[in-house]
Amino acid sequence: MSLHETVFGDRVHIGFFGRRNAGKSSVVNAVTGQNLAVVSGVPGTTTDPVQKAMELLPMGPVLIIDTPGIDDEGALGALRVQKTRQVLNKTDVAVLVVDATVGKSAADEELIALFREQGIPFLVAYNKCDLLFGQPETREGERAVFLSARHRINIDVLKESIAALSAPEEARPIVGDLLQRGDLAVLVTPIDSAAPKGRLILPQQQTIRDVLDSGACAVVVKETELSHILSCLAQKPRIVITDSQAFAQVAAVVPKDISLTSFSILFARHKGDLAQAVRGAAALESMQDGDTILISEGCTHHRQCDDIGSVKLPHWIRAHTGKELHFAFTSGMEFPEDLSPYRLIVHCGGCMLNPRQMRYRQKCAAAQGIPMTNYGVLIAHMQGILPRTLAPFPAAAAALTAGRA
Repeated sequence: MSLHETVFGDRVHIGFFGRRNAGKSSVVNAVTGQNLAVVSGVPGTTTDPVQKAMELLPMGPVLIIDTPGIDDEGALGALRVQKTRQVLNKTDVAVLVVDATVGKSAADEELIALFREQGIPFLVAYNKCDLLFGQPETREGERAVFLSARHRINIDVLKESIAALSAPEEARPIVGDLLQRGDLAVLVTPIDSAAPKGRLILPQQQTIRDVLDSGACAVVVKETELSHILSCLAQKPRIVITDSQAFAQVAAVVPKDISLTSFSILFARHKGDLAQAVRGAAALESMQDGDTILISEGCTHHRQCDDIGSVKLPHWIRAHTGKELHFAFTSGMEFPEDLSPYRLIVHCGGCMLNPRQMRYRQKCAAAQGIPMTNYGVLIAHMQGILPRTLAPFPAAAAALTAGRA
């Protein structure tokens, strides 16, 4: 996958924050080398987060995010501030832009407190330094860069400082750590009305790449041809990975001595905490009439008439529980801060979210005592095959065993 094809969820997210008219958009434009954000002397010009994918060495592919002013006013301003806070939940590295001629305000200090609370590495970019007669004092230990976006002073220093701010997070494998060189991995990818025309969905593409990177071989097949293909293979597959919707059909075909799991379960581990998702699935058995389940997706795809999140899962859940349940739905960046109305959260694999954003959502659920699970984990639970699908993941399997004790 080339730089320009790197999905947002696999990029380091760099958020630019600050007060209105501190020059955030000018700094972002200088860093990206493009007129990405509208620049104006009118406070509050940036109304929604603006994103730009680029490469920042030595970090590699990144996503630059320009946010509205944290001190925006009025009802509309409150919505802009809310959007800014949402960006924080997926930010890997933060840049606080401060007007050097004014200095930090209470709003800036509030942002710094939020960075520290969420464990986000950050630096302070003092913009408009060309208007100063001397360099202002900075707090001890504060990472700071003095620059001028207008005159492009120290922009390269800023980029180098951002790149050096945080060591890259240790990459979490999708499936490569379960394979050895020369192994066979069979990937079952149903092609139905919900499948994108002419291509595979992102988790399938990324899993194939991870298999190849491990030196193993990926055999891709539809569920209708799986039995025939397995009979033709001279080498026993190390693992079979299926779309969760085909779990029952695939489980009936794959011999018990071959590991079986799903793309969704792999991504529950890749992006977040698989053990938490396993524990959350057990909460389905305690649902009562009138309870509400939140089904949340990280993307905003066009929904089909048989969409898994809004149609199939509610149908399967009602059939499994026999209860009169209510369902709420969110997608994209939207995720409620108050989760108290829900008895269970069912989340997609999160292929379009970065790990920080996925873990933030799981952390919010845990802090509020709301069980949270994953599409594939829940489907395997309802079909009675969850123990088998967790066999490759001892830590998650232990969470299942502990839940039954």
